[in-house]
Amino acid sequence: MSTNEPGDAYSLILAAVDQGTLAPGARLVETELADRLGVSRTPVREALQRLEAHGIVKREGRSLRVATLDHNQLGELYEVRSHVEGLAAKLAARHAAPEEISLLRQMVQADRARVADADALSRSNRQFHALLHRATHNRYLTQMLESMNRSLVLLASSTLARPGRGESSIDEHDRIVAAIEQRDERAAQQAAETHISNAYRMRLVLDSEG
Repeated sequence: MSTNEPGDAYSLILAAVDQGTLAPGARLVETELADRLGVSRTPVREALQRLEAHGIVKREGRSLRVATLDHNQLGELYEVRSHVEGLAAKLAARHAAPEEISLLRQMVQADRARVADADALSRSNRQFHALLHRATHNRYLTQMLESMNRSLVLLASSTLARPGRGESSIDEHDRIVAAIEQRDERAAQQAAETHISNAYRMRLVLDSEG
């Protein structure tokens, strides 16, 4: 795919990190990225500068690499994520349109049919949370979540590939949606916080085995 826009180069590089094509710690060379994306070095350079400002890319001497999250950073990220995702679920229970709630329910039901496909489930998981965030109808919270999600692309692999995690994650989504359907803000918040806590616990197990 070719593009001459720095914004497109940014999105494509970010997607490559998210998909694992550019793994955490990978060295980033402007000329190689330009060739891969079919662009000149200028939009790649501008994209890398944005990624560095967002913490996705870090500088080591004269080189640029995809950033990595250490143990403490991982804990900090999930601590904030738990609170913010909990708030998102609470606000969704308060503000979500019936059509949004219906779609969230459909997504949970569809996920049960794809539970054996970790990659598909991972993509669907991102879509579920994106819709949940939009259902808050709070632009500032949505912007905060989008910023936080940029850091999540630095996690090398999905915990949904772990045995049993796919099923339990879907059940957790089911409880979040059930609380939103009942307009139970407290239950929705608690269900979302528990969901993120369980994801963090599984992430620690995954990292300890790596």
